[in-house]
Amino acid sequence: MKNLVYLFVLLCTGIIAQEDDRISSDPVIGLNAPFSYKMLEANQNLRKVSLLLEERRAGALSESGLVIGSSLIALADFQHSNVDSKFGYLMRHPTTNNQIGNTVSEAVIHSFQLATTASINNWISAFVEILYNPEQSFGQGTITHLERNQLQLRKGFVVLGDLRKSPVYAAIGKMDASFGLTGSVSPFTNSSLWHAFGALAYGAQIGIKTPVVHATFMAAQGGSQFRALNTPVGDSTNVPSRLNNFVLDLNLSPVNTSALSLMVGGSYMHGSAYCQRFPVKHFEPCHERNPAITAYAQLEYQNKLLFKGAFAVTGKEWPGTNNPTPPLDIYKASKVSSLSLGLQYDLASKGKFQYTLSGEFSNFRAGPDEAPWERQNQMVLGLSAIYNASSKIFVEVFRTEGFTPLNFISGSLPFQPFPPGETHSENQVFSHGLVVGVQATL
Repeated sequence: MKNLVYLFVLLCTGIIAQEDDRISSDPVIGLNAPFSYKMLEANQNLRKVSLLLEERRAGALSESGLVIGSSLIALADFQHSNVDSKFGYLMRHPTTNNQIGNTVSEAVIHSFQLATTASINNWISAFVEILYNPEQSFGQGTITHLERNQLQLRKGFVVLGDLRKSPVYAAIGKMDASFGLTGSVSPFTNSSLWHAFGALAYGAQIGIKTPVVHATFMAAQGGSQFRALNTPVGDSTNVPSRLNNFVLDLNLSPVNTSALSLMVGGSYMHGSAYCQRFPVKHFEPCHERNPAITAYAQLEYQNKLLFKGAFAVTGKEWPGTNNPTPPLDIYKASKVSSLSLGLQYDLASKGKFQYTLSGEFSNFRAGPDEAPWERQNQMVLGLSAIYNASSKIFVEVFRTEGFTPLNFISGSLPFQPFPPGETHSENQVFSHGLVVGVQATL
């Protein structure tokens, strides 16, 4: 790992040595709503480091300046489940305090983001995103509880590189790891694949990006990271204090014309989140790492029709999915996998509005057939109207099948949430709902 860090330093030094001949003498401070929308959009194009570099190459940012952007999602939604207080829809998990009975309806602020993008010169950029998300916060209490109403630095990274001069770039900070195709075609809802394997962590990334080949390597800190990545860092600790995890990704674009584009790829994650022993608790230490791999493809036809497909699976069984207490001990430990299939079609535009129709199926599998935690499926139909390439009105109809919360997914020990031999997971639960919302970006 020391050699990798040394290589990263050498690469950064080489990039900094590039001739800096396009620096503006008058830095610009302003707004760029279409750019901010792309950087703050949270469920479709998730490779923000690559996106920032592409936007700079396309001339969306000045050579030296600061772009300030914000985005607010407000929505009304309705959900109904066939079992009280068991809602499988993962865009909202505000604890059972907000889920009494089998029906929930809300009108809420789902999230608010504030971002700054700094162009220091033509080869140094920085991006920071501040997030407020009471609906998906892991804080205690209801969505009005102070602990759920906090601000956090969701992403923050420095990028070194200029794709107009060199295909090589580097980044360091808190960022999404380039593991697979975890983005969705839906206007609002993240896919189950993102919830299962979408990685966010502190780390350093090196990439090579050409019109045909895009390869990345990200060294990440182990321990319980913000999302997905986890490797053992010491006895009985989950502190991310060692740079002992990494993600490799390679994708190819053998066809890229105005009529048709194709991208295929694969990734390797050295340590996934599915490594805890029984009973499973969020962010607990791992005793043995569990790697994961993924394969994915994306096909676009005439810039109107888009198809995405991806599959990810762990390399080993998740130890915590075996409950040693009868009668649940009959279900052996299982690998974790996720499949995502999505189709998106751009309808006719009208004025500054672009209308898009989408449909997606994704799932999460964590147990053998008939296990209460066997799987959770998600199906979403969406319609959106994007105004001026920066703000969006959307409607989604969804259905989920199965209920598999990661915390105590296969049950617990005595004196914990459930009696021995019981679990809150249930494969016969289903729920359906409607979401109507607006994402306003400036």
